[in-house]
Amino acid sequence: MSLIDTHCHYYLKDFDADLEASVQRCVDNGISKIFLPAIDSETHDRLIALSEKKFKHPNFEILPTMGVHPCSIQQDYEQELALALKHLDSGKKYYAVGEIGLDYYWDKTHIDLQVKAFETQIEWAIERNLPIIIHARESTADCIKSVRKYAGKVTGIFHCFSGNAEEAQQCIDLGFYLGIGGVVTYKKAGMKEMLPAIGIQNIVLETDAPYLTPVPHRGKRNEPSYVKIVAEHVADALQLTDAEVERITTANAHKVFQLG
Repeated sequence: MSLIDTHCHYYLKDFDADLEASVQRCVDNGISKIFLPAIDSETHDRLIALSEKKFKHPNFEILPTMGVHPCSIQQDYEQELALALKHLDSGKKYYAVGEIGLDYYWDKTHIDLQVKAFETQIEWAIERNLPIIIHARESTADCIKSVRKYAGKVTGIFHCFSGNAEEAQQCIDLGFYLGIGGVVTYKKAGMKEMLPAIGIQNIVLETDAPYLTPVPHRGKRNEPSYVKIVAEHVADALQLTDAEVERITTANAHKVFQLG
């Protein structure tokens, strides 16, 4: 078994107390790779340190990405971008530019700056032949609008996809995958019902740990081993076996992150 969590903030302090035990649970549940989306300069050093940490499991990897989260785009955003770009060009291997995008849920004060920062970072990805990881909270349509400017030049993942079926198809037509996580286990979210319209060929799995914990653990800290729960719900929604979901979503992740 080999599942991939394409989006986990494993470097946050939420995991400091039991990181090794959490990694063991990942291995026990067949998770082979975890991708770390960046937030901003306050946590870049922790992200990098974790990605370089050696674990006792030879087939387990933690892989870094680099970018600036839209909630970290304020008036001084150019400084944040400069620091992220310095990391991106440091010679260290990064697997994507992310997590980047637009967030209209927490703060709409700097939407114009968010768009500028998002499109600047898309251009970084194109220049470096990297995929992007998109945060699109209550902003899916505008994220699609920005991505469409670069159609055919960039690919990636719409993380924690929460748009409608039409927006899902627009993302797919642009060559993007949709990140499906714990929300698929929430009955009121309606994601499970929409999955047949999306199809397994367009999906990657994620947790967004420590956030968006799936049922039956909702209300507690999320962790990457729970991507197995997500996979099981996807399999149920699409009437596939767990093995089929594992094989196809893992292949999708390999493709988008250029893992060969």
